[in-house]
Amino acid sequence: MTEKDLIEGCIRENRECQQEIFSRYAGKMLAVCHRYSRHHMEAEDILQDAFIKVFDNLGKFQFKGSFEGWIRRIVINTALKHYDRKRFTHEQIGLEVTPDQHNDPTVYSHLQSEDLMRLIAALPEGYKLVFNLYAIEGYSHKEIAEMLGIQESTSRSQLVKARKMLQAQIQKMQKIAV
Repeated sequence: MTEKDLIEGCIRENRECQQEIFSRYAGKMLAVCHRYSRHHMEAEDILQDAFIKVFDNLGKFQFKGSFEGWIRRIVINTALKHYDRKRFTHEQIGLEVTPDQHNDPTVYSHLQSEDLMRLIAALPEGYKLVFNLYAIEGYSHKEIAEMLGIQESTSRSQLVKARKMLQAQIQKMQKIAV
């Protein structure tokens, strides 16, 4: 079945088509959810909420551009809304100050992707959101500012602080490994 056939089947509320769409994209989208959550159960909750929105809004998909990209956008927006709801009960954006570090380029050569994802996940919420949106998803600081309701300069500042914090953690890992 083609992607278009599956989408049209979902619009007609065909359960097999819905299951197939979920099966095709859930794994990739769960990885996206993990980047915006603190633990696996939270990521699964975000994924579930996002796919409800996907199925509710399939009639709005205009077959222009990538269907996967359309789903990813919904997943990211759902994750950001989830963050907004819990934001006031957790840490606020930009409270930490990180010291300047001199970086040894050899430190990065031994880093595994799982290690890096774990370090990103451990960043304070605001840093993690901006880092993911900018460095991984490719949004501009202007777009991030609009999404999060912050100033562009705050987005830039959060990215710099996130990078410094990641660099410090990577260097700490390297010292432990030696």
